[in-house]
Amino acid sequence: MVIHTGQRLGPYEILSALGAGRMGEVYRAHDGRLNRDIALKVLPEIFAADPDRMARFEREARVLGALNHPNIATIYGLEEFGSGRVVVMELMAGETLADRIAKGPIPLDEALPIAKQVAEALEYAHDHGVVHRDLKPANVKVTPEDKVKVLDFGLAKAFAGDATDSNPAESPTLTVAATARGVVLGTAAYMSPEQARGKAVDKRTDLWAFGCVLYELLTGKQAFEGETVTEILASVLKGEPDWQALPRATPPQIRGLLRRCLQKDKALRMQAAGDARIEIQEALTAPAATDTRSVVAIPLSRWRSPLFVALAALIVAAVAAVTVWNLKPAPPSTARPITRFTITLPAGQRLVGLDTPAITLSPDGTRLAYIAAQGSGPATALPSGDG
Repeated sequence: MVIHTGQRLGPYEILSALGAGRMGEVYRAHDGRLNRDIALKVLPEIFAADPDRMARFEREARVLGALNHPNIATIYGLEEFGSGRVVVMELMAGETLADRIAKGPIPLDEALPIAKQVAEALEYAHDHGVVHRDLKPANVKVTPEDKVKVLDFGLAKAFAGDATDSNPAESPTLTVAATARGVVLGTAAYMSPEQARGKAVDKRTDLWAFGCVLYELLTGKQAFEGETVTEILASVLKGEPDWQALPRATPPQIRGLLRRCLQKDKALRMQAAGDARIEIQEALTAPAATDTRSVVAIPLSRWRSPLFVALAALIVAAVAAVTVWNLKPAPPSTARPITRFTITLPAGQRLVGLDTPAITLSPDGTRLAYIAAQGSGPATALPSGDG
């Protein structure tokens, strides 16, 4: 079906072309009935001409139309005009993540809130039995208000069907239409290993693609690259992302999240989008809960060096010595108590001495001697009794 600006399709007036992809061309249009601008995705004629596939698409469109989440682009309906079919969708302002990544890596404080909203969209859709199957930066829009909208939710399944085949060239999950065998659906760089092999897919396929998108947000490059589709798929099946390309400030939670999302064995992969959302939320809130005091981290290898071992041993010994000294009981005192007493001289005696009275104590302090005079007679040394 040929579409041009100014053309009317029922109540819809075509305003401009927005883009084109393997699943159709997208136009901006005005809905005269509800007086609002909408997006029209015109399905490929080869697809619309297949009654079985079209019937399956209509069933999927009804399911997708029931999704109601702020991070999922709403599907208003599916309509037929002549020999063509169009999907009526919510129109979003803003640019896609592919457009933003083309300018370079997205700063961590911007990338994580975007990824969190994508995870919330996946979580909601998965809870309602819908798998995206074609998640990639080009299918995620960010509005001027930083609101994320995931596009084309579930349309890949509507195009491909439910059947699977062990031969990727024949697998419906990898082709646009039955008459276009071998045409890879979506972008190979975001396909999970099981999807690349033409195996059955489930929500864990979306978790793989989510990991690819998050990696690209942070690094500005695809997790799995190649000059041809064959090379890209080989990298998906056998290669590993360049983990060193992640920014040094990437939180440990996010590094772990990426590795879990990009596990090639889906049994070992992150199992739920809600878990991814929680990991991102914790990474976003962790800085606010961090102690503001400075902490100096010394690598473990430095602690193992002889210098640090000796220093640590010296510190431990010093602390132990101080502790033992403080806990050591005080030695018993050998000093004898002070004894005070008064001596009354016998009648008629007086103490004599040149400047001070002549009084002395025995070395052990138990006896006292003094010199006294009797009356007016000569002085006599007299011992005292026990002190």
